[in-house]
Amino acid sequence: MALMTAPVSSNRPLLNRRLAGFGTTIFAEMSALAARTGAINLGQGFPDTDGPAEIAEAASRAVLTGLGNQYPPGPGVPELRTAVCAHQQRFYGLAYDPDTEVLVTAGATEGIAAALLALLEPGDEVIALEPFYDSYAACIAMAGAVRVPVTLRPHAGAFTLDLDELRAAVTPRTRLLLLNTPHNPTGTVLTPAELAAVAELAVERDLLVVTDEVYEHLVFEGAHTPLAGFPGMRERTLSISSAGKTFSFTGWKVGWVTGTRELVTAVRTAKQYLTYVSAGPFQYAMAEALRLPDSYFDGFRADLRRKRDLLGDGLRAAGFEVFQPRGTYFITTDITPFGEKDGQAFCRALPERCGVAAIPNSVFYDDPATGRSQVRFTFCKGTGVLEEAVERLGRLAR
Repeated sequence: MALMTAPVSSNRPLLNRRLAGFGTTIFAEMSALAARTGAINLGQGFPDTDGPAEIAEAASRAVLTGLGNQYPPGPGVPELRTAVCAHQQRFYGLAYDPDTEVLVTAGATEGIAAALLALLEPGDEVIALEPFYDSYAACIAMAGAVRVPVTLRPHAGAFTLDLDELRAAVTPRTRLLLLNTPHNPTGTVLTPAELAAVAELAVERDLLVVTDEVYEHLVFEGAHTPLAGFPGMRERTLSISSAGKTFSFTGWKVGWVTGTRELVTAVRTAKQYLTYVSAGPFQYAMAEALRLPDSYFDGFRADLRRKRDLLGDGLRAAGFEVFQPRGTYFITTDITPFGEKDGQAFCRALPERCGVAAIPNSVFYDDPATGRSQVRFTFCKGTGVLEEAVERLGRLAR
C-alpha cells in the first residue's frame, strides 16, 4: 500500500526569516547569462587559467601518496599552519603560534561565517564597509546580529572611507567591525593612517575586529598593512585570508584564520560543526605555495596591474566613468555617462549588446539605490580575453 503524504503547510515559509531575501546570488545569475549568450564573463571573479604548475603537482602528489585523503586534523595540517605563520612573519612581521593561533577553513568565506557565528549574540551590531561582499550580510543574519553599513563613497576617482561616519556608527550595542581591505568590490585599500584611526576606535570602544584580507597580495600602489599589527589590535583581531585569489586555485577552497588562542578557539568551536575539515591534499599544496619566492608574488601583482590598466583604459574609451582600484582584481564603473542609471538592467542587457557580462554593484548595498548606477568588472582573465572584451565594449561607444 502506497504511503500517503500530506503537503507541507503553506501557512509558514520554509526558509527561516533570517535568510529571507537571500536567494540565488547575482554571480550565479550573471554567469548563467554569460554562458547562455556566449558572452565574455567579466562578472564573477575567478581566473580563466590555473595557478603555478608546481603547486598543482604538489596537490597531485599529496593525493597519490595518500596525504590528506582521509580526515586531516581539525585545525588544519601542521605543514600548512606552520607555513601560514611563516607567511605572516615574512611579509608583515606578525608572530603566531601554529599550534594554537591558526585555523584552516574551507576558504575565507567559511572563516568569516565561523567567526561571526562564534563571536556574535543575537542583537549585537556589526559594522561593515558598504558595498560589501554578499556573504557578509547572510552570515551576520545567520548569527542573528544586526548589520550596520558604513558606506564607502566615490570621490576624486576612487572610493573613500569617512572616519567620522565610522565613529558615529558605533553604539553601545556594537560588538564587532567587519573590515575588508583590499576592498571588494571597490578596489579601495585603506591607508596606514586610516587603519590607525580604525585601531584607535576599536581599542577605545573595546570592539572585536574581523578582517577579510584575501586580496592582500593584490595591492598595486603601496602595500597591504594588516590591522593586527597596530597597537592594541593583536588581542582583538581575527585576520582571515585564503589561497584562491593569490594562487589562482579558487576551487580548492583553502583559507585560514589567525589570531590569539582565545579568539581562534572560539572560531574553531563553530567551524567544527560546519565542515569539520576540508581540502586535505590541497592543504599540503598550499603549504608549498606560501613558501614561493618573492618573485612569484611580485610577478603575479605586476601581471594583474597590467591587466587592470588594459581593462580600465578600455572601459574609459567605451564611455564608462572608471574608479581606479588600488587593489583586488575588480574595477567599479558608473554608467551614467551613457544616460543610464539602472545597473541591473544594464548588466542584464550587456551580453546581448556587446557580448560581455558584468555585475551590478547595487546588490552589494543595503539600499540598492546607493549603488544603482555602478557596475563591476573583473580583470583576472587572460590578456587575450581582456583584449577581446575591450574590443566588444567599444561597440557601446560606436
